Order: sequence, then C-alpha cells, then structure tokens
Amino acid sequence: MYDVEKIRADFPILARQFGTHQNVYLDSAASAQKPLCVVETLTRVYLQSYANVHRGMYPLAEEMTAEYEKARRIVQGFINAKSANEVVFTRNATESINLVASSWAETFLSPDDEILVSEAEHHANLVPWQRVCEKKGCRLKVFKIGDDGSFLPEEYEKLLTEKTKLVAITAMSNVLGTIFPIKQMTQKAHAIGAKVLVDACQFAVHRQIDVLDLDADFLAFSGHKTYGPAGIGVLYAKSEILNKMPPYQCGGDMVDKVTYQHTTFAEPPARFEAGTPSMVDAIGLGAALEYMQNLGLKDITAHEESLVRYMFEKTSEIKGFKHIGTAPDKGGVFSFAVENIHPQDLAYVLGKEGVAIRIGHHCAEPLVERMGYTSLARASFGLYTNHSDIDAFVKAVEKAQRFF
Repeated sequence: MYDVEKIRADFPILARQFGTHQNVYLDSAASAQKPLCVVETLTRVYLQSYANVHRGMYPLAEEMTAEYEKARRIVQGFINAKSANEVVFTRNATESINLVASSWAETFLSPDDEILVSEAEHHANLVPWQRVCEKKGCRLKVFKIGDDGSFLPEEYEKLLTEKTKLVAITAMSNVLGTIFPIKQMTQKAHAIGAKVLVDACQFAVHRQIDVLDLDADFLAFSGHKTYGPAGIGVLYAKSEILNKMPPYQCGGDMVDKVTYQHTTFAEPPARFEAGTPSMVDAIGLGAALEYMQNLGLKDITAHEESLVRYMFEKTSEIKGFKHIGTAPDKGGVFSFAVENIHPQDLAYVLGKEGVAIRIGHHCAEPLVERMGYTSLARASFGLYTNHSDIDAFVKAVEKAQRFF
C-alpha cells in the first residue's frame, strides 16, 4: 500500500515551517526534493569511500569504481536497457541532448534532411536542433498540438516524410503535463527510416520507462528531477548507434591510445565521459532510482493519478481559475492562470503562504506563447505530494484573489 505520509518522513525539508505556514512544495517539475537515503549515500561516499574512479589500484579507488559502475547498472535496470554500456553519464538531460546533437546529428545529417519536433518542447530539445540546422543546412519542422495540449496524430504524421531523419520529442510536457504516445510515434518514425530521441525528464518521474518497449534510439533524463542530486544526467542510446558516434568532448578517460600525432578513443560509454565524472552524484542517482523502484513505479503513478483528479476537482471551485493543458492523458504538471492576477503577484502571495510554485515561460517560451500567454504559473507534483498540499494551494489562491 502506498503510504504517502510515511514517504513524506523520508523528506525532512517538507516539515519546514515558514512563519506559521507548512512548506507546501509544488515545484517538483523544476527540481525534486531528495529522500534521506540519497543524502546519506552522498555523505557516506564523501566521508568513507571517496577517490577517483578507474585505474586506481588501491581499496578506495576500487570501491568507488565499483559503486560508480553499479550506479550505471541501476540506471540500466531502471530504463530496461539491454546493456549498461548503453548508459552514458552526463551533467543533466540538456547535456545529453546536446551530446546527440553535436556528435550524432552533426556527423550523420546532411543538407535538406529534416528534424521533427512538437510545439511542446523544452528549449533543451529545441535550441540544439536549431543549431544543427544552421550548421548542417537541415530543416527544422514543428508539428502542432491541440488547444488543450493534446497530441494530434494527424499533425504528426503529415510532417513525417522520407526527408525526416530525426524525431525529437518530449514524453511528457513540462508545461502542459501532456503524455505523448512515444511507442506509437516511434513506430511511425522508424517506418520511414528516422531515428527518435525522447526527452524523458518529466516522464521518468511519473511513469515507468522501458526503452526496449518504446524502441527509442536515444533517451535523456536528469538526476535532480528523479529525486537524485543535481549535476548528473543520463543519456541512453542503442549500442549500434553509440559505437558509430564520435566523441562529444575530449580529455582524460575517453581515450584509448594517445601520441603527439594521433589519438584513438575508448569504446562507449567511456568515449562520451571525458574528464573526472560526477561520480558521487552518479552514485546518489543510483540510490534515488532504487528508492523509486522500491516504492514501485506503478504505485507512484496510481498515487499521482488520484492527485490529478483531486486537483481538477478542487480548482473547479475557484472562480476565474483556468488550467492550461487539459489533455486526457496528463501527468502531475499544472500550468494555470487566475483572472486579473499576474503570475508574479500570484506566486508572491502563495510564497508568503508557504506554497512553492513556479512562474514564467518554463524554458518553453514558444509553447507558452502558442497557448496565448507570455507567462504562466505552474504547480507540479512529486511522489510525496498529498491532498493536503492541494488544499493549501487552493486556499492560498483564494486568498490571493481576495487580496487583489
């Protein structure tokens, strides 16, 4: 049984008080809080096991290397990859996507090739492809979504052509909460010979990932959103693709043989992990993913679905409250507007009530403008969110309405 109150005890920061107000953290889409097991893992490694990974022939280095590579295997299991060698550690999902753009896309795309994205993309899954198109003479195409934020298969399919070489798509919008049918989209893309990259930053927090079932060619997510440390991210790529990709960065640990005249490079994933890695954070990510797996991804999803229903139910009682993004298949990310209140003013009042939300264009400026706004407020759930958080949110919004 999913016991959210017991789970909340694993996150001491949720017990903080701001004046007389309880901490109501509804900004997990930006960065999730960390359970004690992650903090304790980081502390233990720094105090008892710290050394650089690989090549050290002494106990601390051997321990650290073993834990670092264990974290890679944990990620492998978390996403159901065929091999741990398909898991590359990066700083975050943004770097993961830029790695694919700089290595695979700039190597294998040609002038007049096309890259297809949706209107719902985060800047990190849009701007790198704009740069690739500028450098390579490719064309970036954007397929439309519905006014409610829903996926429109006809809009997607009509832009898939023999020129499409890459589909880069979010699995779950960080603004609208829309969950895209990645498996079906991938099947359509592969049928015309295109590769597929999945931005799974939000999806990884709310739904179970199975890269074998999805058949995605690339998939990226960040540690800090999956209850792990900041400064660590993941790129998954199929072995046959990674093996053909040139290095993204050069330096230590990604080489095979170096002379003054020539260098050969290590096999993946080492080829893409230049320099000293964020090894402690990788181990912390492993602890976070194990924590999620121990709770059960299906149970996390079921808990969130109940919260989504409750959020819609309670906010329907607020006059002048409008949800931006109401697709039928939606996760716990809610952008919204309140009539006659600027998002910045709203966030200020909510903050004084202990309620943490986010405002702005959420690194998806074209999407926010497409939905008819220049700035939106956003509340988002984590596995620790409970019904009381939503009640406090509603109460704070109603107080803001009275104030303004």
